[in-house]
Amino acid sequence: MSTSPVRPRVVAVVVAYNRRDLLAEVLSALAAQRHPLARVVVVDNASTDDSADVVRAAGELVDLVPLERNTGGAGGFAAGMAVALDRHAPDWLWLMDDDTVPAEDALEAMLAAVAASEFVAAGSRVVWTDGTEHPMNTPRAKPFVSRDERAAAERRGGIPIRSTSFVSMLVRADVVREVGLPIADYFIWNDDFEYSTRVLRGRRGIHVPGSVVVHKTKVLGSTDVDPGARFYYEVRNKLWMFRHSRSLSPFEKLVYGGSSVLRWIRTFLRSDDRAVLRDGWRRGRHDGMRFRPRPNADALAGLGEASDAVRVVEP
Repeated sequence: MSTSPVRPRVVAVVVAYNRRDLLAEVLSALAAQRHPLARVVVVDNASTDDSADVVRAAGELVDLVPLERNTGGAGGFAAGMAVALDRHAPDWLWLMDDDTVPAEDALEAMLAAVAASEFVAAGSRVVWTDGTEHPMNTPRAKPFVSRDERAAAERRGGIPIRSTSFVSMLVRADVVREVGLPIADYFIWNDDFEYSTRVLRGRRGIHVPGSVVVHKTKVLGSTDVDPGARFYYEVRNKLWMFRHSRSLSPFEKLVYGGSSVLRWIRTFLRSDDRAVLRDGWRRGRHDGMRFRPRPNADALAGLGEASDAVRVVEP
């Protein structure tokens, strides 16, 4: 009789939009993982290229979720995670964009770090195409961490974290059911910050340098390097997060709020088109203060089976 432990059932969730060649590379890397995936759920965010055909050609491992409208990264992950939970009974969800190419042992290394532990989420080391650490996906180390938690992470070759990125985030499925899905109305920016801090409030997470993924962005840089019109989402979503989310404590909101203001000032001073940033600040402040994000069932309504799955996971 075999005494080998039961392998955790992991379902990857990939959000895709108009990057069919990179998507094919990502799916190939996922199929080659040393720890085999149970399924790969790919959300096609109304791509206008043949991304959907790339997914269909990838074989039975991959479950295509086509959306009739672009819901952004936030909506895509909410929809994909809901489908993964509703259809595929995962123990863990592994989240990534369609330009994130994992090394063949990336999942294996994260699972080894969280096995038989209190860690409910993990993040990979994210590098660019030349091997440089990618500043866009730097995790936030957990402040005021206990000696016990720090030692537990170090024994597994990791670092305790307070937040991590959707560019390779592993999260326990039962915790997702408890805290809910990412907020679809964020669309882009800060959706992973809000979600990972929500998952990790009162729980333990670990950054795993031995798990490596390549984030194949066009250039190497942080999100605050002249973001242009997308600055609107940075401002609006941060205000939504500080005003409405329970992912941060009051003290953390004060600290991260001050840090965000300094970041906005740096972004403005470095920008070559400050008029665009002024407009983004004005509109983002207006919408962030006047409105709040809708429930996911409303934000993701009219998307067929994806909408049904969201309602099941977030009744």
